[in-house]
Amino acid sequence: MRPILPASLLLLIGAALGGCAGDANPVRDAAVAAGVTGGEPKPAPDFVARTRPAQVEYLPVGVSAPPRRYRAKTKDEVENAEAQMDRLSRANAARAAAARRAAGSQ
Repeated sequence: MRPILPASLLLLIGAALGGCAGDANPVRDAAVAAGVTGGEPKPAPDFVARTRPAQVEYLPVGVSAPPRRYRAKTKDEVENAEAQMDRLSRANAARAAAARRAAGSQ
């Protein structure tokens, strides 16, 4: 009796996982057969139909993506941008300190 339990458990798990494979959906099929659902999928809501393309195009496997229009910044460009952000940060901090002093809440 003991060897039957693991074998039946393994068979049950295999059947459950097998139901997930492919186009077979035993739960859906049973619901349609029982009349719980209409069987036909409902049409997409209007906003979905308007905003989604009818056919989505994906790149096939092995095909490279098209080149990007923008290039990466050079090290000097990144350093210049960081310096500009630091200057703006210091200027904003100075303005905030001046506003706090003017409000008398320092």
